[in-house]
Amino acid sequence: MSTDRPFLQVEQLAKSYPGAAEAVFEGVNFAVAQGEFVCIIGHSGCGKTTILNVLAGLESASAGHVFMDGREVAGPGLERGVVFQGHALMPWLSVRGNIAFAVKSRWPRWSRAQVHEHVQKYVALVGLSGAIDKKPSQLSGGMKQRVGIARAFAIQPRMLLLDEPFGALDALTRGTIQDELLRICAETHQTVFMITHDVDEAILLADRILLMSNGPRARVAEIVKNTMRRDRTRAALHHDPQYYRIRNHLVDFLVARSAELSHGRAPAVPAEVSPGLETEPRPEPEPEPGAASPSAAPASPVVPFRRTA
Repeated sequence: MSTDRPFLQVEQLAKSYPGAAEAVFEGVNFAVAQGEFVCIIGHSGCGKTTILNVLAGLESASAGHVFMDGREVAGPGLERGVVFQGHALMPWLSVRGNIAFAVKSRWPRWSRAQVHEHVQKYVALVGLSGAIDKKPSQLSGGMKQRVGIARAFAIQPRMLLLDEPFGALDALTRGTIQDELLRICAETHQTVFMITHDVDEAILLADRILLMSNGPRARVAEIVKNTMRRDRTRAALHHDPQYYRIRNHLVDFLVARSAELSHGRAPAVPAEVSPGLETEPRPEPEPEPGAASPSAAPASPVVPFRRTA
C-alpha cells in the first residue's frame, strides 16, 4: 500500500544546554524521502552535528521528535550507519577486520565464509581490495575514510549519516571519494543525510540542501531543491547554467541572510525553493531623464551618452 509519509520526519527539534540563555537550535522541521540524498549547510555553532547525532540516536534532543519509517528514534541502531569526520577505525584491526566487526554485529549468526564474502564485496566497492589486510597505520587519510564508508555501507543501513567525512582530505582525494560515493548511492539507492561546509560538494551530491540560520535559536530556514541532472559529474558541473544560480543562492544565504535569521527569526516552516530554474533576467534600470535609450546610444562603462543642445 502506498503512502505519502516521508521516510524520515523531524518535528520541532530543539537542543538547549544547562545554563545557556538560549537554545542552540529550536523548531527544526524537515523530512527526507527514501532514497534521497540531503545535505545540510550552516555556519559553525548552529547545531548541525547535534542534529545528526540525534538522528543517529547518539544524543537526545531537548524537545521535538524524530521518526524513521514511522517509528520514533530513541537510541542508536544498526539501521542507521554513521561516518564521522575522523575515520574512527580500530587501529589493531586490518581493513578486513574493521569491516568484519561491523558485519558480525549486524548478522551475528552468519558463518565465517558469509562474513568474508560480504566484507570483500564492500571493500571492492570502495576500491581497496589490494589493501584489505593492511592496518590503518599503513593507509593514507583518503583510504581510511574509504574504509569508514565501506564499513557503514556493509551493514546495509536504511539510512546513512555523514558528518563532514571529507573535510580533512586534500581536494584531489576528496573529489575521488565524492565520485565513488555518488556511484555507490546510485547503485544501492541509499538514503543519505550529510553535513558539509562545502557549497560545491552539496550541489554535486545532494537532491536537496537544507540551509541553517545562525545560532543561537537556529532553524532550517530554507530548503533548496537541486534541479540539475541527477547523473551530474564534477567535471561537467560548472558547464550547467543552473550550477551558478544554485551556488549564488547558497552563498548569498550563508554570507548575508543566515545571520539575519538567527535568534529564532527564521520561518517555522521552511520554504522549498528552486533557484536553478529561475531564468528570468533582472529588470533593466530605468534610464535617467534625458539619457538616450541603450539601443540608440553606444555602450559606455563609465558615463551614459546624453544628447546635447
